[in-house]
Amino acid sequence: MNKIFLNTAKKLQSADESDLQKAIEEAMSGQRPVIEELLNRELVPEEDFLKGLAEELHLGWEDSLDPINKRKLKEVCSAKIALKHRLLPLSFGDGSELIKEDDPNDASNDLPEQPIEEEKSEKKELSDGQMRLRIATYDPFNYLARQAASQAIDFPIEWSMSSRTKILQGIQELYGVGADTFEQILAGRELDMDSLEVDQDEANVLDEDEDEEASVVKFVNQILREALDQRATDIHVEPLHSDLRIRYRIDGMLHDVAVPENINALQSSVIARLKIMSKLDIAERRLPQDGRINLSLEDQQIDVRVATIPTVEGESVSLRLLNQEKFNLNRLGMIDHTRSRIDQLLSMSNGIILITGPTGSGKSTTLYTFLSELNKSETRIVTIEDPVENKLDGVMQIAVKPEIDLTFARGLRSILRGDPNIVMIGEMRDLETAEIAVRASLTGHLVFSTLHTNDAIGGISRLTDMGVEPFLVSASVRAFLAQRLVRRLCPSCKVTQDYTAEHLESVGFPDGYNGDFYVAAEEGCDRCRNSGYLGRLAIYEVCLVTPGIEELIVRGASTAEIKTKALEEGFVPMRDYGWHKVMSGDTTLEEVLAATTVELRVDV
Repeated sequence: MNKIFLNTAKKLQSADESDLQKAIEEAMSGQRPVIEELLNRELVPEEDFLKGLAEELHLGWEDSLDPINKRKLKEVCSAKIALKHRLLPLSFGDGSELIKEDDPNDASNDLPEQPIEEEKSEKKELSDGQMRLRIATYDPFNYLARQAASQAIDFPIEWSMSSRTKILQGIQELYGVGADTFEQILAGRELDMDSLEVDQDEANVLDEDEDEEASVVKFVNQILREALDQRATDIHVEPLHSDLRIRYRIDGMLHDVAVPENINALQSSVIARLKIMSKLDIAERRLPQDGRINLSLEDQQIDVRVATIPTVEGESVSLRLLNQEKFNLNRLGMIDHTRSRIDQLLSMSNGIILITGPTGSGKSTTLYTFLSELNKSETRIVTIEDPVENKLDGVMQIAVKPEIDLTFARGLRSILRGDPNIVMIGEMRDLETAEIAVRASLTGHLVFSTLHTNDAIGGISRLTDMGVEPFLVSASVRAFLAQRLVRRLCPSCKVTQDYTAEHLESVGFPDGYNGDFYVAAEEGCDRCRNSGYLGRLAIYEVCLVTPGIEELIVRGASTAEIKTKALEEGFVPMRDYGWHKVMSGDTTLEEVLAATTVELRVDV
């Protein structure tokens, strides 16, 4: 077996032989699957290695996995077998491809003697016209999986191979998240609602034993774990007329999650479990509720914001997954022009810096990054937020609680009596909060906050519309920063794309660029889970309130006049910032166009 692994890897020239040998020995001594060890350590390219292994063993290779007659496949091969042993049934019938008889030159003869007889007898049983099940695996050396499949399935099995990523994705699409648990619940196990009310510390730990009794607790944990594996930022559990829909938001896009059929039978139990985890009132179904869950997954801590909404079909639950990540200014990937302006702003001792943009544009991440950059022992930072999304060591953070009249304005007054150097206000929602922030900046504090506007310069009119006097805006605000999020191209599989000069001119792309344009690969790759995109990045525009801009604000100039002046002083609009990210190969032309807007012009 070791010889097969090493020979296959050598052909790829992708890893040092000593590293491979060490990984194989450690896997075998620890009784771990060797293939899992090599793939997890990324010592070999997944698809190329497994395809080479299939050739060595004379097994069929599946480039694309498209199960035929899914309903029949789920009847013949249960979800429990497929999910536990990571096997994907592909077709059931009297296919013409036969498993080969033993060949003395076949590399598969190097495999250790199999502990089961059914594998051998299955070859003899196969004949033309006989019904058999074709199953894809990525680990043909996992004899426990093959034995379990042979014992549970009443038909001969024809084995083939495919990549681990495609098989796991295919299993989820065929059976749905948590299908094995779901099957056991509906098979007659009585659901004990008292079992949902477990200790809070234990309830939110996702590393449960595989042997733990199947229950709604495990089912919900599988949904959460799958969302984290998929890099989801949000989970939406939505009741429909006769179904329960679960969707993940990944890289800003919503994706339907494959779930078992008749999952609506567990609708109330799933929602009750989520409400218990977030310490909400499970008896209250008529009013919206907000809560939090602190999850532990191995060494990772995840904070989850939970919001329930009563709908005509039942309660809908939305979960925002917030990783306790490290914030670093370099990770924002700003272009040099914008970075120099941000460095200039963060060196100031007073004034207001406002970050603008719609919900979900990354404003909170930018704010936390700025605060982390300024968080030093000689600086006192106090924040008031609704809610506190991430906890920063050394920063005093206050959560707004309207039920006890702890509002932004009231909390901000108390903060200013606590000798802060820097104040962060989660959002300027009303005139009272804005006026207190202005007074704080004029008395020597550096204030950060957010506004909901479409662009940076629009923040000026937003403040004056709230009732702040123009002369106070010009005297207190140092800059408006607007941002949007665009999907980042997967660096492993992005491909070049040609655009006509007419198209580039029509979207305002700068002249003279002779480099490559990139788009997402249609099929993607294993690294990006076949999406072509891997994460998101922010694009910005920063409008400094310079003396020239101050003068225009005081005399009530229009937004167009202020923008003209800002452009004269070096203002880079968000779309132009996005072009820099297109030219660097980080994102696509289409992503920037979708995330940014330009003024409408009417030809007369």
